[in-house]
Amino acid sequence: MRAVIQERYGSPDAVELGELPEPVPAEGEVLIEVRAASLNGSDRENLAGSPFYARLNGLRRPRRPVPGSDVAGVVVSVGSAVSEYAPGDEVFGELLGYRGGLAEYAATPPKLLARKPPGLSFTDASAIPQAGCIAYRATQGVKGGDAVLVNGAGGAGGALVVGLAKHLGAEVTAVDRADKADYLREIGADEAVGYEDEDWADRRGRYDRVIDLIGHRSPFRVQRALKPGGAYLMVGGHTRILFATLLAGPAAGLGAKKRVRVLVVPQSRADLEAVTALIVGGVVAPVIDRVYPLDRAPEAFARIASGDNRGKVVVEVAAPR
Repeated sequence: MRAVIQERYGSPDAVELGELPEPVPAEGEVLIEVRAASLNGSDRENLAGSPFYARLNGLRRPRRPVPGSDVAGVVVSVGSAVSEYAPGDEVFGELLGYRGGLAEYAATPPKLLARKPPGLSFTDASAIPQAGCIAYRATQGVKGGDAVLVNGAGGAGGALVVGLAKHLGAEVTAVDRADKADYLREIGADEAVGYEDEDWADRRGRYDRVIDLIGHRSPFRVQRALKPGGAYLMVGGHTRILFATLLAGPAAGLGAKKRVRVLVVPQSRADLEAVTALIVGGVVAPVIDRVYPLDRAPEAFARIASGDNRGKVVVEVAAPR
């Protein structure tokens, strides 16, 4: 089968199209013919091997050479212990271990897969899993009138975070590059802030919630932007900031009863189905930046590595039918 292969950490030229044996599903797995796979910020990190936690798949080189976690496709066979899916079922979801999606076939346990709604294209379905589950968890508890700031809103997952916060009645400030300001307003932000122009952490006592998709500020600095009782949720970012937030976050906002923590988002079929129901219902929509064929996957990685993307970058593994 054709597959994107990553033999080392580095720049987008570290991936190339090659041939690998078609996987054989174990008794508790399904084999999917992948139609589309989307790229996330985690795929950019796994390509570079940075932050350091991106090397959990292998210290010197990826143990599993095929990148990509978010897929949509068709079940072609099932293991002997699988009863909930059958050949021909259209499914989507995250792959266990966050790798293996950029290939014509992928074998995975079915517990993280959901049935693709009939009206949803494979391209759109592939754009939901990781970004959708992050947005769903990050906006839990947001209520009408809350002031919410989303840092890194112009990237792969920001549109769903902004959209869900707006659906819940929040006043949303979106932070990213200044040249993405119009895009940030198009996806629903009430205010767009260019990080080159202003440091949002200097806005003392302004926000009920900060959702940080690319954290690189200390927990003692970010808590200053929160109102008393507010919450800072770090989703991704620098390793040292991740550990600082884990260790010192509870103390950083203690005096004003602020919560400063890392948001752990498990791979969850229930969350995926919940956010997909909102998407199918027209509440929010994934934003597709660009779609590339499989043989141009290095260009897709270059696009997301540059930070130029406005929304999700999707790779069509098989031609639409």
